[in-house]
Amino acid sequence: MRKRICALFAALLALVTLLGAASADVVALPTSPVVGIAWRADTDSEFFTNICRSVEEAGGTWVMLDQVTSPDLAYDDAGRLTAGVAETGALDEPAGKLVRCNTWHGSNAAEAVGSVSIVLFTGGEDISPTLYYAPEPWHGIEEELDYNAERDVSDYLTMSYCLDNDIPVMGFCRGMQMLSVISGGEVIQDIPTWFEEQSIDYDYTHRNQKATPDSYRDYAPHAVEVAEDSLLFSIVGTATLEGCPSWHHQAVKNVDNTRLRVTGVTETNGVQMIEAVERTDKTFAVGLQFHPEAALVKNLDDAANKGDFMDYDMALSFFQTIVHGMAALDAAA
Repeated sequence: MRKRICALFAALLALVTLLGAASADVVALPTSPVVGIAWRADTDSEFFTNICRSVEEAGGTWVMLDQVTSPDLAYDDAGRLTAGVAETGALDEPAGKLVRCNTWHGSNAAEAVGSVSIVLFTGGEDISPTLYYAPEPWHGIEEELDYNAERDVSDYLTMSYCLDNDIPVMGFCRGMQMLSVISGGEVIQDIPTWFEEQSIDYDYTHRNQKATPDSYRDYAPHAVEVAEDSLLFSIVGTATLEGCPSWHHQAVKNVDNTRLRVTGVTETNGVQMIEAVERTDKTFAVGLQFHPEAALVKNLDDAANKGDFMDYDMALSFFQTIVHGMAALDAAA
C-alpha cells in the first residue's frame, strides 16, 4: 500500500512539473487548493510569514484557520484559557489529559478546517510535555522557557481531526513534533542536555548558539539523509538533501511502536537524529524537523548566506507539492 501511494504521488508530482514547464496556452496546472495554516496568535513570527510567502511563491492561496478550543476547558472572550495552565505557561496535567483523551471530539475543529485541502503546522514554541503519550515535567531550563497553552490545544485538536479524517497535513519543526506527540512518539526536551546525559559532545548542529543574549540566532544548515520509498523522497528526488535550515532545541527521540515511519535523519556526533517522519496509515501526513521555507525566503531576499542552504528550486519543491500536488491528489481521488 505504501509503495502504491508513493508511486502515485511521484507520478502526480512529475505531471505537475511537466505542466508547470509547459506554456499556459497549451496546458494549465490543476486548480490550486486553499492551503490552511494552523492558528497562531503571533502572525508576525517568521515561522509564520515565511510559510505564507512560500505558499504564495508556489502560486497558492493560504488562509489561517480559526483557533480550535476544547469544550473541556474554560476560555475567556479573547480565547485565552482561564484555567488549566501551569506557572510555566504549559498545560497542567489535568488539562493535558483531557486534551489527549478527548482529542477533537466536541470541539470546533471541523468548522475551523472547513474545506481546505491541506493544513500546515508551523514552527514555534515548545509543546507542553503534559501532552506527551507518557507525560513528563517541563525541562526546567529557564532560558528555554517557551510554552503557549492555547496554541498547544488548538494544534493538537486541529491535527487530530485532520488525521482522523485523512486530511493531508505537513508539520514544520514544532509541527513535526506535534505529529509525533499525537502519534505516541517520544520527545527530547532539550538536545544539548540530552547529549550531555549520554556523555556525548554536542556541536549545535540543529540551532546556532547566540553570540549575545540579544543577537539574532540564524538557522543552522546541515544535510538530511532521505529514505527511498517515502513521500519526502518523492518531493526532493535525492537521498541526501543538503543545506536544510534548522532551528530547534527539541527533537523527536523515537517513534517506536507508533504508526510513524522515520524518513529522514542526520548524524550528529554519532547519533542518528530524526529529521522527517510520515504516518504510514494516512495518504499524506509528513513532518519535517527543518525549515525549507526559510531557505526559500533567503533565496527570494538574496540573503548573504543563501548559499549555505538548499537552493531556490529545491526549497520551492516542498511548496509546489503543497499547492499543486494536493490538487492532483484531489483530482485522482
